[in-house]
Amino acid sequence: MVLEITSASVSASRSIRKRRGYTQEVLAGLVGRSTDWLAKIETGRRKPPRIDMLAELSRILRVPLGDLLGQFILMEDERHQDDVPSVRDALMSPRRLSRLLFGPDAEAQLPTPAPVAVRVEQAWNDYQGGRLGSVISALPALLQTAQELEERAARRGEEGSDCWAVSARTHHLAATTLAKIGESDISWLAAERAMRAADESDDPLVLASAARSGTHALLANGRYDDALELGNTAAAWLSSQVTQHDPAALSLLGMIHLRAAVAAARHQDRSTATALLNRAAPTTSVSPPAPHGWSSSTSTPPRPPTTPRPPHGPCPA
Repeated sequence: MVLEITSASVSASRSIRKRRGYTQEVLAGLVGRSTDWLAKIETGRRKPPRIDMLAELSRILRVPLGDLLGQFILMEDERHQDDVPSVRDALMSPRRLSRLLFGPDAEAQLPTPAPVAVRVEQAWNDYQGGRLGSVISALPALLQTAQELEERAARRGEEGSDCWAVSARTHHLAATTLAKIGESDISWLAAERAMRAADESDDPLVLASAARSGTHALLANGRYDDALELGNTAAAWLSSQVTQHDPAALSLLGMIHLRAAVAAARHQDRSTATALLNRAAPTTSVSPPAPHGWSSSTSTPPRPPTTPRPPHGPCPA
């Protein structure tokens, strides 16, 4: 991953902080650090924080990460091939706007969902391992393939639910990764696509899991009330769709409560955050053994399938 951050560029946070009306003590508290830590960051007496902490600062200050650093950031792999602009191009291709206007490519060899699901799982594993450059490198091709899966579902109706589920999972990965690195605008676009695909999958777990990408994107855009509303709505809806004895659903429900609690905490609503954490506690302890690529703190397990189908339930982060 290529990411150049200097102490001089990070010191730009000082002027942005003052413009937002935060004292060092308040801003440091919002990111869970000491006032001394922030003071040293702003004056260049301490090494710049990691990218995830910089993204957190940018969310609280409600500015793009690039503004906070005073420079463009490219998330590239070791070969310097793909970066965030490539992901933006994949999400904003004109063909994504209308299937009717552009029409299907009769000669296209459309993918099947199972092999694509494996590739998406590999990218999620990279995300969990902190290899964000590798994720960004993989996303353009994955997003293009997700569009082709949607075309397969619309044109042939074959494995339609699985096609839409894998597309939802792909766009969830895009939304979560982009939110993490401060690309809030296209994070929201990816989250919207994830939700639309999840709607089409007709699977409650896929939809509720995709809703978490929406909370990530809303938090990245500083829309804490909206993130809280989405989390609460998704939790209430999921509760009405599944049984109380479904471990996968209960685990996912707990993680939705956790995301909503984050939104409440960032909005300085301590009582609501505490209530949501209390709701999450009993559900996060019922997770079954984690399948490959899933951890109880970051994803939700899939339902046991009745017929062979690609994994679509777990959505880390």
